[in-house]
Parts: sequence; C-alpha cells; structure tokens
Amino acid sequence: MKEQLKHLAIIHRNWREDPVGFVYRVFNRRAGSVSRGALAVVDRLLSVRPSSRTAALSALVLEESETLTFRLNEALERAPHGKRAQYFADVALHAQLPGLSGEFAARIGGRQGTARTLANLDFYQGRLEEAIERLASAETPHRRMLERMRGERAVFHDWVPRLRAVSDYRPAEATVLHLLTNSVPYTSTGYTYRSQSLLGAQAAEGWDVHAVTRRGYPESIGVLDAPESETVDGVVYHRLPAAAVPPGLDARLQREAEELLSLALRLRPAVLHTTTHFVNGLVVRAVAEALGIPWVYEVRGQLADTWASKHGTTATSTERYQRFVAREAEVQRSAAAVFTLGRAMRERIIRSGTPEERVFILPNGVGSAYLEPPLEHAKAKAAVHLDSDRLHIGTVSSLVDYEGLDDLLTAYAQIAAERRDVELVIVGDGAAMPRLRAHAISLGLEPAAIFRGRVPAREAPLWHRALDVFVVPRKDFQVTRTVTPLKPVEAMASERPVVVADLPALTELVRPGESGLAVPPEDPAALATALRQLLEDKELRMSMGRHGRREVLTHRTWPRNAQISIEAYQLAMSGRSTVVTVEEETA
Repeated sequence: MKEQLKHLAIIHRNWREDPVGFVYRVFNRRAGSVSRGALAVVDRLLSVRPSSRTAALSALVLEESETLTFRLNEALERAPHGKRAQYFADVALHAQLPGLSGEFAARIGGRQGTARTLANLDFYQGRLEEAIERLASAETPHRRMLERMRGERAVFHDWVPRLRAVSDYRPAEATVLHLLTNSVPYTSTGYTYRSQSLLGAQAAEGWDVHAVTRRGYPESIGVLDAPESETVDGVVYHRLPAAAVPPGLDARLQREAEELLSLALRLRPAVLHTTTHFVNGLVVRAVAEALGIPWVYEVRGQLADTWASKHGTTATSTERYQRFVAREAEVQRSAAAVFTLGRAMRERIIRSGTPEERVFILPNGVGSAYLEPPLEHAKAKAAVHLDSDRLHIGTVSSLVDYEGLDDLLTAYAQIAAERRDVELVIVGDGAAMPRLRAHAISLGLEPAAIFRGRVPAREAPLWHRALDVFVVPRKDFQVTRTVTPLKPVEAMASERPVVVADLPALTELVRPGESGLAVPPEDPAALATALRQLLEDKELRMSMGRHGRREVLTHRTWPRNAQISIEAYQLAMSGRSTVVTVEEETA
C-alpha cells in the first residue's frame, strides 16, 4: 500500500507541474507498437474535430508535426480562451512552436495561468531573468514554479553542492561508479547503448563496475516499479529514490549529491565517472572532493548547441546559452580527465581551457553483432526482404531535420530518373517523418517504398549489411560539425562504403577516398554524383567497405575504449596524466 501511495504521489506531482509534458514523456518512452497503433486509429477518428484537445495531444505524442500544426491553427481560429487556450499553449510549446504558443497565451485572459504560460515561454527561449521577474510580480503566486526557475538560475551561475569531507575513506581497488542521466532497460537511445557497451567492456577487463541514474529516474518517464538495483548484462544499475523531490534544480542536485555520497560510501569506488551535461559534473565533482578521489567527465555532445539548434537563430545570444557554455567549460577544466567522441570535439574542449594532456578520445564504437564477420550481402538482403537484383542506397537513422534526409530524397529522385535498378531505403522514425514523406511525394516518389519505419535494435546490423551504399547527408550546423554519430561507424563495421556530408565530425570517421566519399552538405546534386560513382563501380564499393571495417575493428570497438578509459583512470588515480593523440587514435 505504501508503494502504491508513493507511485500515486509521483504521478500526481508530474501531472500537476506539467500534464502535457508528462503524457508526452511517458508515451514516447514507454509506448509499444500496439499502443502507438491504437492511438493512431484514435487520431484518425478525431480528425473530424481538429480543435479537440485530445486530437492535438495525440498528434503531439505521435510526433505528427504537420497534423499538429494544422490542428493548432484550426483551434486558434475558434478563438479559445481561459483553460482551453492555456492547454493549447502548452501543447504548442512542447511541439517547439513558440510563436503559436504565444498566440494562445494572449487569449488566456485574466486567469492565473497567464503568468505561468508566458513564463514558460520566456524560459523556453532562454530568457530566464524575464521568466523569474514575470512570476515574482504576478498577482497570483506560482511559488513552486518560481522556486524551480530560481534554482535553475543558481545552477547556471555559480552554485555548487556542499558536502562534508570524509576523513577515513578507503576506496576498493579497480572499482568505478558511473552517474548517468538514464539507462537501459527503460530508455533505448544512443546514449544508453553507449553506456551499457562501455560499462560492460570495463567489467570484462576485470573492473567492478556500477552505475547509478539521476535522482527520480525512471519514475520521471512513468516506470514506477523499478528495483533499487538491477543487473543488465553484467552491469549493476542503482536508482536514487524519487520521493519528495524539491522543486528547485539546486535543491534537487544537493539531495542527489548527498544520496550519491551515501551510495559511494557503500560501494567504495576508486574513481567516479559521469557524462554531459554539466549538472552531472557538479554532483560528481562534489562527491569526489568529499571522498578525496579523482573523477572524470565524458563529453558526449555539445548540449548547449543542441539546445540552441531548436530555439531559433537568436538562441546563442541568450543568457541561458552563454551560461550553459560557461558552466560546461568550468566543469570540464576541473575534471581529472575528460573523454570525448572525436577530434573536433576534443579541439573545442581544449580551446575552452582544459589542458590537452587531460583530454582523451573515446570514440563511438561497436560490439556484439558488428564484431562478427558480416553476413553475406545477398543473404542480408533476403533477410530484410530487399530484391537482390537491385542496388540499394539509404540509411538507418532517427528522422530529424539536421540529418539532411530531404537532400538524400532529392538526390535519389535524380538517380531514379536515370536508372530503374536503384532503390532508396530509409529505416527509422522521428519528428521529421511527415515533412520527409511530403517531400518524397512532391518529387514523384512513393513514400511507402522508401520509409521502412523503426526496427528493433537487433535487426539494425542486417539493414546496414543489406545496403549497397550507406548515406549520412547531415546539414551544416554547429552540433553536426562537432558531434560524431554512431551510424557511419556501424555501417563501416558492416563493410559498407559510406557517403557523408563534408563536415569535420564526419570526415574524421569516414576517410574520403578510402572508406567512403564526402560531399558538400546541403548539395543534392553533388550527393547524386557521389552516389552514381559508387553505384557504377562494384569493386570500389567492396574495397571501401573492407577498408572501413578494418578501421573500425582496429580503433573503434568497446574493448578498445574500455582499455583507454581504464588507463585514464589509473593515470588520474596516480596524479599523472597523458594524452591520447589524434594520430594514435586514427592511425
């Protein structure tokens, strides 16, 4: 009964603070194909009432952006007010449509929700001080929300957790504790697969490996029955309780630091390891200082740039972005060692002030099925029901705008007009799907023949192997120039030639002329030319595929990464440091 009451309290708290966001997070993290299919049916039935709040929410959670925009505009024409306008403002903001959200907010009227909604808009657009001032001056108090935003401001400035030093701490030999944002088996993303792969490889090297997820996870995504600890393929995951979570980010992180310290005193790690973003680093640094042991920081992305890419052209000039970048740099400089994915990210970390001898490249790698000899090409095609008499170009990817798949569609349309033996295959799903399908139709292509949807992770190696040419045509953004993705590494491990956009983060993975080709980003004509070159030369495709696989097996496997990380741990524990140079990592 106590557990049930605790679960109800967690649901009530999340629902009260952000009902639209809570439903969106729970559905997209937990829904299976059956429930998504059922909601899609409901969505179609509701299409006759585009102003329906349920219809708008269904379009949001199904990530049908064009449908959602249509329904929100229809709702706006009906002049909603009060709670109804506030609801649509929340839906629009979660759909990253701040303009529409603002129009709905202007219709709320004199309700107490007006200040809350406009403050959320300010916060979304990086105007933290304006959001706090709006809430503080509102006639109706929003104490919990105001406390949350003040806590956020403190953390983005100079706040740090405060812990007492432990005078008699004795660490256990070869023991590491990782603090993670989320993890398998409850979240399936590149982040969680990378964590599981690295930690499993460290355990195989003889280390005692533990991981703990941030406070309140996985309850925050609707998983209410997770055990306090569980083992997944040899890695032990611990959970920090979610009960009585304070509203302010500073208060929550203080509580998280105290609970992480308590866990560390029980597990007795010799080193602590955490990942971006900087709030994890603040917590781990405080605990490491209290215990007198080293800690390392793994930069898996430039999250300030990721945030800015979703918030408009002026986002980089906001207080939030600038403080985000400054705090990331400060946390990086204070770590005993910094791991990152590739050369471009390493160079940026060094430019921000971290000594180069403390920055190690820990690239995206492969394991399990990708280490085994690739399945014969024809058999792989048969396994995923592709015609072995045709050539197949394509990708296995999340469908988001910066992936540049609209350029791939345009390039394919040019090739399809010239030859009938080439097919385009795009495996995956995501927010950009409606726009991509519409673009395919405008080019005279048949979307059903191109888009194969999301597939289980275990099937991804088959699709990589079945393609004749793998394509990563990313757009030119700051985040795509610096963050190295996993997908081309998996394609290379599958002996596939890879065509990439000519961006630093991609050309350090795929060597043009050796394991693939590089073309100017956002240039469909150049992409079509490169694809023609490979489609017309089978021996070149095979040669590039073999070269790419050798490169991956030599430098980009999880056992190799585990060795690099353990060496860095040992150097940090000894008080020394060294550098894994670019030449050593990619030679």
